[in-house]
Amino acid sequence: MQLNSPRRGPVGAQEIRESFLRFFEERGHRRLPSAPLVPAGDPTLLFTSAGMVQFKPYFMGQAKAPHPRLTTVQKCFRTSDIDSVGDTSHLTFFEMLGNFSVGDYFKAEAIPWAWEYVTQILGLDPDRLWPAVYLDDDEAFELWGKVGVPAERIRRYGEEHNYWFSGDIGPCGPCSELHYDFGPQFGCGPECEPDHEHCDRFEEIWNLVFMSYYCDGEKRTPLPSRNIDTGAGLERIALAVMHNEAVRRGGSRAALKRPSVYDTDLFRPIIRRIEELSGKRYGQDQATDRAMRIVAEHARAVTFLIGDERTPVIPSNEKQGYGVRRILRRAVYFGQRYLGLEEPFLADVAQTVIQTMSGAYPELEHQRKFVLDIVAPEEERFEETLSRGLEMLDNALVQYAPTKLIPGQEAFLLHDTYGFPLELTREIAVERGFTVDEAGFQAEMEKQRGRARAAQRSVAEFGRGIDSAAVTKIGETTFVGYAGLEAQTTVLAVLSQRHAVETPRRGVSTLSRADTGVGPYEVVQTAEAGAGVEVLLAETPFYPEGGGQVGDRGEILGPNGRVLVEDTQSASAGRLIVHRGRVVEGRIAVGETVTARVDPQHRADTMRNHTATHLLHAALRRVLGSHVRQSGSLVAPDRLRFDFTHTEALTPEQLAEVQRLVNEKARQNLPVQTRLTTFDQAMTEGVLAFFGEKYGEEVRVVEVDSVVPRFSAELCGGTHCQRTGDIGAFVITGESSIGAGMRRVEALTGRGAEEYVRAQQATLDEIARRLAAPRDAIAAKLDSLLAEQDALRKRVERLERSLASAPTTDQLLGRAVDVDGVRVLATSVDAPSVDALRYVGDAVRRGLASGVAVLGAVIDGRPQFLALVSPDLTQRGLHAGQILKQVASIAGGGGGRPDMAQGGGKDPGKLDEALAAVPGIVREALAGKNPKPRT
Repeated sequence: MQLNSPRRGPVGAQEIRESFLRFFEERGHRRLPSAPLVPAGDPTLLFTSAGMVQFKPYFMGQAKAPHPRLTTVQKCFRTSDIDSVGDTSHLTFFEMLGNFSVGDYFKAEAIPWAWEYVTQILGLDPDRLWPAVYLDDDEAFELWGKVGVPAERIRRYGEEHNYWFSGDIGPCGPCSELHYDFGPQFGCGPECEPDHEHCDRFEEIWNLVFMSYYCDGEKRTPLPSRNIDTGAGLERIALAVMHNEAVRRGGSRAALKRPSVYDTDLFRPIIRRIEELSGKRYGQDQATDRAMRIVAEHARAVTFLIGDERTPVIPSNEKQGYGVRRILRRAVYFGQRYLGLEEPFLADVAQTVIQTMSGAYPELEHQRKFVLDIVAPEEERFEETLSRGLEMLDNALVQYAPTKLIPGQEAFLLHDTYGFPLELTREIAVERGFTVDEAGFQAEMEKQRGRARAAQRSVAEFGRGIDSAAVTKIGETTFVGYAGLEAQTTVLAVLSQRHAVETPRRGVSTLSRADTGVGPYEVVQTAEAGAGVEVLLAETPFYPEGGGQVGDRGEILGPNGRVLVEDTQSASAGRLIVHRGRVVEGRIAVGETVTARVDPQHRADTMRNHTATHLLHAALRRVLGSHVRQSGSLVAPDRLRFDFTHTEALTPEQLAEVQRLVNEKARQNLPVQTRLTTFDQAMTEGVLAFFGEKYGEEVRVVEVDSVVPRFSAELCGGTHCQRTGDIGAFVITGESSIGAGMRRVEALTGRGAEEYVRAQQATLDEIARRLAAPRDAIAAKLDSLLAEQDALRKRVERLERSLASAPTTDQLLGRAVDVDGVRVLATSVDAPSVDALRYVGDAVRRGLASGVAVLGAVIDGRPQFLALVSPDLTQRGLHAGQILKQVASIAGGGGGRPDMAQGGGKDPGKLDEALAAVPGIVREALAGKNPKPRT
């Protein structure tokens, strides 16, 4: 592509991305990759909502930019326009083309370059471009005139349209927008303007922000330097290019239809797939088109959010996770309600998103399985509750029909019980002519958050008795605990419990309710023995709870007393470190010089688990994949718990491999190195950071095996072992699910692991004793017992079936025949064992006062017989053993006593034949004949 000559012809999205980056590279800019969709180190933002987010520290003078001129294509997500998604241009996920100057060039360069790019590189018709400037920005007005824009097409607007804020607090400045004109036929009349929000004539395609001020919420002060921050939405740029080319080729006919961003190559493949799944055509009616657009747009956003390699977002009911869940569920609703998609479809659409976008974002292909494994079950879960939620909403619409207002409580119940996002409830309500009491909804939401806060111990209560003036006077506590466990320091403040506090119930705070304004601690000069206290020191070796690591324990020794420290927390936005405990000897007073001493065993055990947590994280990523990201942890002296993103239970083999990897690194006794660097440098190196954490310009990197490729490297402020060998043994004790796409591993190290193994060995010894087998033969003995148990179980089942289906004794005796005045019974029975055959024989003998009985059964594949002769007939010469011998000989065996005989044969197929011979054998015996055994 020749960047210095006008472009004539269709330009696809990929070409636009590359042409933009190359254009500004040729003008001295450094190309940087897109930052993650969840900004690391900036807890003030849930999502990366603009191209400048990753550059905020540079604009504010908090960090040095890697280069004064930068250019990116940034992935962005924002939900502020979610209700407008489905129109011609509004999106939740979009790509922002941007060029940035950090104290380098300003308006005189930014405006001509923007004009050159859109007119010369993209070939947009200059007559279709309308700039807008801030009311009093004469310089920008004149610069647009110099590049050739007529004065009547340069508009001046106020702060609402032409002043840009990065948030309530942050960099800001006047801006200049560039609008594309689709033609007056799409306007609202002769006075149509680019700032008309509900008019289809104009589309803003680029915003040039002259970032010069910092807004603290009230006033604006100059930034250290004047900066340029521009943002050109790729989707809108592609739309303008597509329309411009269509008009150039097709003339006035092509200008009759107002296209949308969904007509560009960024969305066309996704729309086509939705058409195939639904059997509906895009363009057939407004409702269908809007539904297809919403499904396509939300599917794209969900795929990128879940598929972000550095910060994958899992659907949940909190923070970023709720952002994903609400758009996913909105897509499912519109797909079912308007497109008739009754079967799960969103994972299929996500596949098309990956195919369409992975050329520019290869991480989507890497994360394909993870994305689909999250989307499919999430969609199915919502489908299970959608019909019930809609039924509840229908009932509410009937109930509140007179007022046409759905109360906030009802909307909240739908959200809390059925997972209906407020936007979805509002959308359905508006369709029926209703409104939603959104203020009431927010009030209910706040009540729930309050209940959640009340159910947890709030560490923010630490140091609460110190007023802001005292905090300012104290300054900050200096943490010196990386270097050692003991420090000489000064007591800056003491807070003592006002009264005794009852032993708390589980989950109930010992602190007074926050709304009373009174806590159990108050500022004092001296605290005596027995008092519960919070102590603030000038310097401290005690690590406060943070990043999953519990606070240190230990003691504070003063000239007149001793404080047992039971917990350590931070307060006043991390500026203060508060030591909570009890005065166990003498007294503690403000101004005293004391020795702060950390419990070495508590710290050592905690460090083992913290370093092991880092190794566990790295091992999980090695075994399961790079989608694994920490989403929570507990690092205590007695155990560790690690929560992470993954969709399936780990197999025994995977768990074994993870455990093996961690123990291998421990045996290698690698150094655990810590160093300070800039946040940007850490990100460039691929060091892991976690969204929700706040990082300053300087960050602390903890790494194991620092030779590239490193085994583990994370941003972390916690305490760690000096070498991995200090961990000792590492044992995984549990793995479980904690929600959709989230797993938890629990483990032990050091003394805890040793005790766990000892307990397991003791259990094995006890099992070996009970089984009367050596420990190494337990498995074989257990297999033998289980096999025997299984055989017995099957035997019992056969016996139970036999008894359940067996004829009664009377029924059996009813089969007897008369042979020369003697009752003779010869029959087969269903007996699963010889014991069962004898049991039936005993019952027959009791019921047969005088007679002969021969019972037969096939047991374990062989014929078995039981012959019985009553005592009166044995005296007449009948002999059970002789009868059995002749009967069994037909099947191949037999013999026994005169009154009872038992035997078996070899051929089960001869059973019935042998039994049929019994009457003749008895008749011959009564006649005094002794025939030879039959064959």
